[in-house]
Amino acid sequence: MIGRILLPLCFFFSIGLTAQQLVLAAAASSSKVVTTLPGFDGLLPFHLETGYVEVDEVNGAELFYYFVRSEAGGEDAPFLLWLTGGDHCSVLSGLALEIGPFQFVIEPYNGTVPSLQLNPYSWTKVANILFVDAPVGAGFSFSRKPEGYNVGDVSASLQLHELLIKWFTDHPAFLANHLYIGGDSYAGKIVPFIAQKISEGVEAGRSPHLNLKGYLVGNPATGEIIDYSAAVPYAHGVGIISDQLYETIGGHCHGEDYKYPTNALCAQALDTYKSLLSEVRWGQILLDNCGGFTSTGPGREMDDSAGAGRKILSEEKDGAETVKRLRNPPPSPTLDCQTYGIYLSYFWANDQGTRDALGIKDGTLEEWVRCHNGDVPYTADIRSSIKYHRNVTANGYRALVYSGDHDAMVPHLGTQAWVRSLGFPIVDDWRAWHLQGQSAGFTITYSNNMTFATIKGAGHTAPEFEPERCFAMFSRWILNQQL
Repeated sequence: MIGRILLPLCFFFSIGLTAQQLVLAAAASSSKVVTTLPGFDGLLPFHLETGYVEVDEVNGAELFYYFVRSEAGGEDAPFLLWLTGGDHCSVLSGLALEIGPFQFVIEPYNGTVPSLQLNPYSWTKVANILFVDAPVGAGFSFSRKPEGYNVGDVSASLQLHELLIKWFTDHPAFLANHLYIGGDSYAGKIVPFIAQKISEGVEAGRSPHLNLKGYLVGNPATGEIIDYSAAVPYAHGVGIISDQLYETIGGHCHGEDYKYPTNALCAQALDTYKSLLSEVRWGQILLDNCGGFTSTGPGREMDDSAGAGRKILSEEKDGAETVKRLRNPPPSPTLDCQTYGIYLSYFWANDQGTRDALGIKDGTLEEWVRCHNGDVPYTADIRSSIKYHRNVTANGYRALVYSGDHDAMVPHLGTQAWVRSLGFPIVDDWRAWHLQGQSAGFTITYSNNMTFATIKGAGHTAPEFEPERCFAMFSRWILNQQL
């Protein structure tokens, strides 16, 4: 059972939930069709719906979602639930920085709402995608009572299952569509567990019947020590650490030592390893460390800008206008830094026009942050997701596991190792897969319908760095075509 952690009232006031607003915030699920967005010229050329689904009636916890109908035709297109890692990172990252239909125009922030443009490699070109801010407390999701924020891997997964049941009940036209569950990074722990719970519901005849066909995970965490230990041979293989250091670590560090060293020689060697690894960018080892944002690794991800708690907005008088500004804005990277889009996301998501367009409930959130820095309670009670991968694929469901080959946070070496450990025979041996006549990565498929693929040049997470290759991989796989 997940331990109960009570938050101080100052946390709820800091995110905008006054005592009166805690009572007044509407409990019922709600939705709206969004036809325009701040920063985008004209009407949206895709169907966007946003809304809330209540997943904890006792505490009034509601998850916020963005639903984008497939541009290929929602009647027959596959349906994908998409989750962002974290554990408390907003799914706006997936929507606007990875696989969604719009993205930020990378230009210097000038104090107005950032501009948007269409993403030519949006996965919504071939699939309906339901993006969900999860768990409660991520993005625009909220709870009216403090206890509603006290969740973990298992309870958050069950809430997402409940969200799907309620969402499809309200949108029965999509029940027949092939359903897939997807996510990246820390969500790699959550996705196969949700898939198993859905499959159990299917077997039990739960209504409505969810037409589950499989799942996909990118740069996925498992909860196993391999998420950490695989980074050492990866760093050695790409020339970040020396032969001598690699051998020292291998000789003195074993099992959980990679997270919690139990002897002095292991601890000293790992300190040297971490110091050398800090010279490159963990999420993409070929790119410069250009500042502004970082991640903690395969566990909790965060931005440097997240701070110890949620920052608040202030109103400043600018002539006759009252302008809402971030009191402590995130540090600004240089314009050529890959993280500049993350920087812009803070100003877009915290613009009142954006809140109004998306239908964010008044009083539920004072300031949006991309990722929390451990200031919201969360219990990592799925110690390992590997058994769920085995269970779900053994029952005939399809699976795609993919890794950026320049990711030092959750290296492909560890992912390959646990995929192989499932013990299923190979049906399509290791080979290159291609885009425009060139290798785009390498892939292997097993008899349990699990495909593992690397994306050449990609990091953590893969679509941020190689959107065209990732779109080709996803569209082929989701449409049952050979990679």
